[in-house]
Amino acid sequence: MDLASSFTAFYETIVEDGRVGVTHISLYMALLNQLKFEQGKNPIIINRDTIMKTAKISSMCTYNRCINQLSEYGYIQYTPSSNPLV
Repeated sequence: MDLASSFTAFYETIVEDGRVGVTHISLYMALLNQLKFEQGKNPIIINRDTIMKTAKISSMCTYNRCINQLSEYGYIQYTPSSNPLV
């Protein structure tokens, strides 16, 4: 799926999903931006600090909650890493 299709499908789905808020949307957009940066190579390896900065999320607690919820809700597949360099 290309980025435009991912973007459109996400917005079409969240219209009816009351669980998704603005922070989830911002985080999802930051992840799509990272996917674009990686030239569509999936899976992407993300750096939490970079994604938080791009998504304008200042709290690690909020980031962790939202990324885990996006995964739980089925919008992304997220596998946390214990590697502090990633």
